[in-house]
Amino acid sequence: MELMRIIRHLTLPDWWVRRPLSTAVRAAIERAIADSETSHRGELRFVAEADLPLPALLRGDSARERAIEIFSRLGVWDTEENSGVLIYVQLVDRRVEILADRGINARVPQSEWDAICRRLEQAYRRGAFEAGTVAAIGEISALLRRHFPAAATNPHELPDRPLAL
Repeated sequence: MELMRIIRHLTLPDWWVRRPLSTAVRAAIERAIADSETSHRGELRFVAEADLPLPALLRGDSARERAIEIFSRLGVWDTEENSGVLIYVQLVDRRVEILADRGINARVPQSEWDAICRRLEQAYRRGAFEAGTVAAIGEISALLRRHFPAAATNPHELPDRPLAL
């Protein structure tokens, strides 16, 4: 348990942490996801979380552990072709995790997802929240097009709208 991390999560107001998630930015992310999903059979979900719940902080949950919990809770794993992808942003810790369902993980190595995460974190440090997120969605889309190209039927299984927790 890291005391300074707990203090940051408990004292930073949600409105301040969520500043990068303006209505315009959320709309741009939603459009990027919707456009992306027309070119492949994957399903993208974007979740940004301001502060972690106290139990997660006390356990010392990492951004990856929290992303796994959210991946499961939101049913990102529950797509017909096991092609769900979660982009999870922990705003207070400034960490990004990308989790992909087993159908995609069998084809895309974790190192590729991690590289996208680090580039996205760099964009966020520069203040390029919208541009960085849209670029990351583009990179993910390229991977999905390669491994899960669009088909005649392409069900829409997960919401495109970004979720702010």
